[in-house]
Amino acid sequence: MQNPPQNQESPQKQESQQNQAPQQNQASGNRGFFITAAIDYANGAPHIGHVYEKILTDALARYQRLAGRDVTFVMGTDEHGEKISKAAAKSGVTPQELVDDLSERAFQGLWKKLGISYDHFIRTTSPKHKKHVQDVLQRVYDAGDIYFAEYEGLYSVGAERYVTEKELVEGPDGVRRFPGDKDPPELRREANYFFNMQKYQPWLLNTLQRNPDLIQPAGYRNEVLEMLREDIGPLSISRPKARVPWGIELPWDTDHVTYVWFDALLSYLTPVVSQGQNPNVSGQVWHVIGKDILKPHAVFWPTMLRAAGLPMYRRLVVHSHILAEDGRKMGKSLGNAIDPEALVAAWPVDVIRYALLREASLGADSPFGEGVIVSRLNSDLANDLGNLLSRTVSMIQKYRGGALPAAGEPGERERDIEAAARALPGEVLRLVDELKINMAIDAAMGFVRDLNRYIAESAPWTLAKSPDTQARLDTVLYTAAEGLRVASVALEAVIPTKAKELREQLGLGRQSYPLAPAWGLTPAGTHVPGGPVLFPKPEPKAQDSAAAAATPQPQARKEKRTMTDAAPTDNTTPGKKPEAAAPAQQDGLISIDDFARIDLRIAEVVACEAVEKADKLLKLTVKLGDETRTVVSGIRKWYEPGALVGRKVVLVANLKPAKLRGIESQGMILAAEDDAGNLDLVGTGLDLPSGTKVR
Repeated sequence: MQNPPQNQESPQKQESQQNQAPQQNQASGNRGFFITAAIDYANGAPHIGHVYEKILTDALARYQRLAGRDVTFVMGTDEHGEKISKAAAKSGVTPQELVDDLSERAFQGLWKKLGISYDHFIRTTSPKHKKHVQDVLQRVYDAGDIYFAEYEGLYSVGAERYVTEKELVEGPDGVRRFPGDKDPPELRREANYFFNMQKYQPWLLNTLQRNPDLIQPAGYRNEVLEMLREDIGPLSISRPKARVPWGIELPWDTDHVTYVWFDALLSYLTPVVSQGQNPNVSGQVWHVIGKDILKPHAVFWPTMLRAAGLPMYRRLVVHSHILAEDGRKMGKSLGNAIDPEALVAAWPVDVIRYALLREASLGADSPFGEGVIVSRLNSDLANDLGNLLSRTVSMIQKYRGGALPAAGEPGERERDIEAAARALPGEVLRLVDELKINMAIDAAMGFVRDLNRYIAESAPWTLAKSPDTQARLDTVLYTAAEGLRVASVALEAVIPTKAKELREQLGLGRQSYPLAPAWGLTPAGTHVPGGPVLFPKPEPKAQDSAAAAATPQPQARKEKRTMTDAAPTDNTTPGKKPEAAAPAQQDGLISIDDFARIDLRIAEVVACEAVEKADKLLKLTVKLGDETRTVVSGIRKWYEPGALVGRKVVLVANLKPAKLRGIESQGMILAAEDDAGNLDLVGTGLDLPSGTKVR
């Protein structure tokens, strides 16, 4: 098979182009920020991959707005091509009717429910987009980079482009297909217009080599570099109108329509061009796409920009796929696909956003499902953030009548929290720029967990009891409230609705704040109204409760009997049946004998450290008389390790050892928790020696 002939760029021009790098757009420079999510093909309803990509792009846009940048966020629907013509015919509607319904109801309707904050939504059937496409086509055609030729090759209807043998993958049935296609490619021979894409291959290769951050994560950049080791050839950019009537006509030949990718990719710049702005803004753009459309965005699009005389985009962000919770690929045939509409109906939007962004990784396919949502909702959002808000508001209302007190003289712990609060915005934005979104979230949640520990250490419920510690109580309450404000800003890009609700409960109304170093912005005297639980935990499903109730309870261990065991006792007469055992207690009460079997002891904490990769666990070394034990306890969010050393606690000393995160825990520390989530370790006012029995 012969490729159509192409003109080659002069060596001098190639060298000149290769020396031009993409325009930089760091936070310290241009305050503009232009970002796009991949334009979606409107031949079917959106799936969970669409949802993840749009939430990811929306979070990136929101982070940049919070950083004070002038953001332009573009999305849209790709509404032309052969697949849409076929889908419309199958549904008995016109192509326009099909894309009108899918774009407006299925796509834009879902994005509204998910709170996607795009500035422009481009439909490729709109008149302004058609004009933009035809203007660019004419410019590239006039420059001599588009020519007419006959071509024969393997055509993927699913991908709507010609493919090579090397790109095909053999399936279980032995048939070679393009990845993602249901049918094998067709051998086609037809006369089309071609874009001389190979002319710009040296420039593209040099650009990628000189800009290692251009495509991220780096693994996808390496994939593109591998593609460029071989000739990329020309790109067929038209289809005969007689075969594919649904498309934008070529301005110089109305018998041909534009190839769908040459049409769709230009949609990213349509908002700018249609408003009369400089299209050179392409040099500022971040594109966010799925890994399955890497080649069109990493090869087709850069060469198109180059031929049109426009700058290369700033960054191509490539994400992997969302898998079923069991790690398998999702699919309707497997019965494990997630319906986005059902997902939004079942869970609060901010919980979905948080769970996806916290769990998913750009460079690897990520499992996702209801279990992931419940885990993150319960542990992070409800227990950590929601509990911190609830207990802070509750204490301000209880101890200060709902008015936020002014902070007194800060101690070392308060100064550390203020320093962490001022450093947090910079840390979050650095991680976002490195595309480590889950780590940026964890940095913010780490600050939240530290505030929970601060409250536990400071024990404001104890401070409230003495007139001598009222100033100290004021400082603790103010620090907790201001820390919550800081945390809400750091998390706002991820949970925008709940972040604002949190600030409303603190009495800050709808006030917005930049993601910038600051402390003390919550005015003393602010009325703290509180409100409903920020993140209610899900109710157990009926079937889960029923299953738990039906689970057999463990039987008492049967002791081995000996001849002596079988002998009559003083209370048993030979030949007489033993009396029936007394019925088990049904009221939950235990006997004094049951209680006597529990060995409670005073233990002294001699060492304490956090358990690696466990947000809630501490490993304590405790002294029990002459004995030393290791105990693992889930109290990390309330206590700093160093604050527990030297403290006397009550230990269940005869509890069967259990392994937690690979560490054998030899007992249990007793603690109590109030309705506001304030936890205190059970202890004694006397300085009793370790090992003392608690009776």
